[in-house]
Amino acid sequence: MTSPGPALPDEEKLDWLRLIRCDGIGPISFKGLLESHGSARAVIEALPEIARRSGRPLKLPSETSLQRELQAMATLGARFVAMGEADYPLSLAAIDSAPPLLAAWGSLAPLSRPMVAIVGARNASALGRRFAAVMATELSNAGFTVVSGLARGIDEAAHSATIANGTVAVVGGGLGNIYPPQHAQLAQDISEAGCILSEMPFGWVATARDFPKRNRIVSGLSLGVVIIEAAARSGSLITARLALEQGRELMAAPGSPLDPRNEGSNRLLREGAILVRHAGDVLEALTPLVERPAAAPRRPIQPRFNFEAPSSEAPPAPRDASTGDPDQDRLIAVLGPSPVAMDELVRASGLDARRVQLALLELDMSGRIERHGNGMVSLLYAGRPN
Repeated sequence: MTSPGPALPDEEKLDWLRLIRCDGIGPISFKGLLESHGSARAVIEALPEIARRSGRPLKLPSETSLQRELQAMATLGARFVAMGEADYPLSLAAIDSAPPLLAAWGSLAPLSRPMVAIVGARNASALGRRFAAVMATELSNAGFTVVSGLARGIDEAAHSATIANGTVAVVGGGLGNIYPPQHAQLAQDISEAGCILSEMPFGWVATARDFPKRNRIVSGLSLGVVIIEAAARSGSLITARLALEQGRELMAAPGSPLDPRNEGSNRLLREGAILVRHAGDVLEALTPLVERPAAAPRRPIQPRFNFEAPSSEAPPAPRDASTGDPDQDRLIAVLGPSPVAMDELVRASGLDARRVQLALLELDMSGRIERHGNGMVSLLYAGRPN
């Protein structure tokens, strides 16, 4: 599913859309189901049995709602790009949770160039915005596509500076509901030479839980992520964590320690992020990566980065471990709060790799495990959102 190939036939793409719009099926479970059943149509036909085994109701969207979404996309002039198609970025396809379908509005040409993300504070300082604009301009002129999240502040400055060369904005909501609303004209301008990307249904109103999902696409598209002005609990630090999990280069601009907007980004620098003073520092870090295949492994996760305040509390009790399925129960018995690799689960459980994959897929769909980068999984504990 990650090698570029011919366009997915319209009928099959509609099956993909119907399956990914099904409540309870996310990008990782979508990929697992497709691999185990061979096609989206086969998964749809097997869905009642899959729902029974996972213990979770799986309701497909109606044909009417899908046709309404397709019509809205056509009216806007947008299209769906499927993983595996030539226009789907290989860098994004290489991450575990790559969206099977991307709604794209505008020109797809910027997706074929090497990409770099620039993100930071919404309440950015005037100096921070100017720095972001200058850096984005120079990186764009050097042949990189600048990616960001269409938010206020640093994102807005990076996009606005690179409209002419083609910038990529990833939104948390649907294409028919640009957030924030005051950036509707900016989105329109971006679509002329660049593009707006979304994995959400057309018209979807973004909620707080949608922005971390957006952030994984921002970092997944990019060879590296530049953080400019991030507070201690900034959403940009979520992008930083995701970038490291995906093996991307993490860079940050230093800022005054007296300004709380720099607390998070300065901490990243203290813990090992690449310090960037100008676009030249970014080019030095990323240029060697441009010729490397997009799906090739990059540098590993850096465990020294501390993205959450430590807690002295003991972890809450695990969710009810009884599933009624022997393979699932064996995996639950060897899983814990720390992420574990697939090969370790095979050894610890005594199950073969295929049975482990199928059991993990069912546990994922029932909300009992949490997926991490590089194929790692952990047990979900009571009191934590799934």
